[in-house]
Amino acid sequence: MNLTLVRRYRGLGITAAVALFASVALTAFSTPQPVQKASLATNTPTGPMELPDEWMTAQRMSDGSTELSTAKYTKARGEAKQIAARTLKAYRPLAEQKWDFFGPSNIGGRVVDIAVDPQVPDQVFIAAASGGIWKSRDAGATFEAAWPDDGTQSMGAVAMTSKGVLFAGTGEPQPGGGSITFGGDGIYRSKDRGKTWQHVGLRDSHAIARFAIDPSNEDRIFAAASGNLFMPGRERGVYLSEDGGDSWQLVLAPPNPTTGATEVVIDPTNPRRMYAAMWDHLREPHQRTYGGPGSSLWRSDDGGATWQRMTKGLPTDADQGRWGIALAPNNPQRLYAYVGTALGPFRAFYRSDNGGDTWTQTPVTAGQASQSTFSWWFGKLYVDPTNADHVFLTGVNLRRSTDGAQSFSSVGGVHADQHAMRWDPKVPGRVYLGNDGGFYRSEANGASGWVKSTYEPYTQFYTVDVAETDPVLKVGGAQDNGCNRGYTGVGGDWDEIGCGDGLQVIIHPEQPNIVFGCSQYGSCYRSENSGAAPRQTIGSGQTTSQRRNWQTPLQFDPSDPNVMYYAGNIVNRSTDNGRTWTPISPDLTGGGPNDPSGYPWGTITTIAAAPTDGNKLYVGTDDGRLWWTDDLGGTWNRVDPAQVPGTWVTRVAVHPTDKNIAYATFSGFRSGSDRAHVMITRDGGRTWSDIGQGLPDAPVNSVVPTADGLLLVGTDVGAFMSAWNGGEWAALGTNLPQAAIMYLRYHEQSRQLTTATFGRGVYDLTVPKCPAASTKLPLKDTGKGAVGVLASCHATA
Repeated sequence: MNLTLVRRYRGLGITAAVALFASVALTAFSTPQPVQKASLATNTPTGPMELPDEWMTAQRMSDGSTELSTAKYTKARGEAKQIAARTLKAYRPLAEQKWDFFGPSNIGGRVVDIAVDPQVPDQVFIAAASGGIWKSRDAGATFEAAWPDDGTQSMGAVAMTSKGVLFAGTGEPQPGGGSITFGGDGIYRSKDRGKTWQHVGLRDSHAIARFAIDPSNEDRIFAAASGNLFMPGRERGVYLSEDGGDSWQLVLAPPNPTTGATEVVIDPTNPRRMYAAMWDHLREPHQRTYGGPGSSLWRSDDGGATWQRMTKGLPTDADQGRWGIALAPNNPQRLYAYVGTALGPFRAFYRSDNGGDTWTQTPVTAGQASQSTFSWWFGKLYVDPTNADHVFLTGVNLRRSTDGAQSFSSVGGVHADQHAMRWDPKVPGRVYLGNDGGFYRSEANGASGWVKSTYEPYTQFYTVDVAETDPVLKVGGAQDNGCNRGYTGVGGDWDEIGCGDGLQVIIHPEQPNIVFGCSQYGSCYRSENSGAAPRQTIGSGQTTSQRRNWQTPLQFDPSDPNVMYYAGNIVNRSTDNGRTWTPISPDLTGGGPNDPSGYPWGTITTIAAAPTDGNKLYVGTDDGRLWWTDDLGGTWNRVDPAQVPGTWVTRVAVHPTDKNIAYATFSGFRSGSDRAHVMITRDGGRTWSDIGQGLPDAPVNSVVPTADGLLLVGTDVGAFMSAWNGGEWAALGTNLPQAAIMYLRYHEQSRQLTTATFGRGVYDLTVPKCPAASTKLPLKDTGKGAVGVLASCHATA
């Protein structure tokens, strides 16, 4: 199939859908400036989504899956470990390559829970959303890893007993920010403060939202299991261990198969009394249900043996979303609770002064709650241990009440999206806070004076780029942490350079002072000041498209640094380095959104121009289409759908020395089929073949061919290498943390490979030389693929 472009193509623009974050310098444990939360215009044609969870999920479910089970990732990680073991045995130089952490250390990322060490002064543990467990010895100024790199990195909860036994609940219970893709495999316990860990149960819980430890008997530990977002049943509800975590039993079953527990709280003065919050939620391929009849609050007066639903003064209809509940430690009869609607906006705030016997709605409004349309993203309340009227409400902004929740005001000086608070019982007035921007501390009881951690290397990156002139210069886009610039070298601080959620960020190949940065849905800029102001806007109004992907592709033409490409559902080209744009294609997708309330299908996800011929382009879309053109868009040729998987095309890349050799990578799982994850064309796009056999069955997010005949891929479960035409795959290094690799960037001259991980920051590795790999193409296909090539690889200085 081919499409001939009518040169007088008439396109439609869309209004800018995104407000950018205020630029902010994150200083070393000094008071930061407040950050404004990015928001979407309600009239945007891309749908109401305000968080990238639909984007992450849509890719991985584009194979027709109805759920993303932990079992799939467990299987894929097992396959990755088998490849690593084989690499260590057969290709030791490859396995022994070392990934070096480049940064950033000062940006941080989403912190979902906090545990204060009751015995060791200034020691605190945190759970990073997709970055494992971390420990601070200096009251949160700096952090060090307290979790194995090769374990699941997705976290939901952390707690510690008075004797220092630490519990970690894996799997993030907030269905947003991408981490819904990465469920957990249950509960782990550490008896040596995070040095070693033991799995102790609830492997099928998918996500653990909270722990509660009985202060009168610390062998009694409760866990709130929120369950698999994508499928009903399995392990969900409130579980109890009476032997310090060795075994668990269900004590509060969910009202229905799609309900899970998100809170469990114990009365410290009467541990027989406890409370729980349940949430009815289910994510289907084209629909999300974030509330329902199962959403409810419960109380037990016999230590969790039996439970009663609290209803007096509380709503009993089905329009209930996620609940948050907390009690006042110095007056446990005082309870606070809030709930969202099933569609997401804040609904109401409640207070009880008699231990939950009756409840009264307070005057708190949606504006005071500051939860936008996604109250399910937060779900937490915190009460000052010494003052029952002093309450904190999580939301986009941190909200504080000093009158027992009759009114709330905003607390400034912290990043957006609040998730966890803890008071340090050893230091009066000290409070810790975790949000999407990392970790903060206040010595003023949370009212003011928030200072940010100086070392927290668990940032969730979407993309990374390096300067061709100097690979030490790097930029990247981070989830809810903007576009960032790392121009100060290894381990140096990074600077935020605009954007809301940072997506595609790229550096001019010849002038590293020219930087382009993009927020969600293609709201991009051009800067001649290394990303700093002044900035020229790129996107709606400058380019032509009706729909734009969350991560809209923006790329240089490697044959001419003044030529650039940008695409929504239409390819746009610039010949003056991004100043002006012209459409060069019709709509290359299958049409608009298939569900107005779901992900906006029908966008281009990747573009690649041939380094040896600027007229040759390859394009991939979110609805599984591949295209190529030999005449700079005069005629577009669609690859026969029968040749390709039909799943989300994550990346296309062209061989550095042959325009007819190109690669395409795909998201999704095989699900029992022979669906490809990596494909190659040797004839300019006309025919494609699968070369990904032997890779783990997991989404492949990035692909890079090298000039000397190697092929590098980044997946949800690791980085792998083969010869240019595939075959046998080897693990590239074995010390990279098991966070998803979202993007690879290879610097040919230095052989530096840089990876953007979703939860553990940016890493570098020197790609070894493989003498058996040929620079003369095409190679003779012996049927042995990379065998022989990999064996010849050796470490490089």
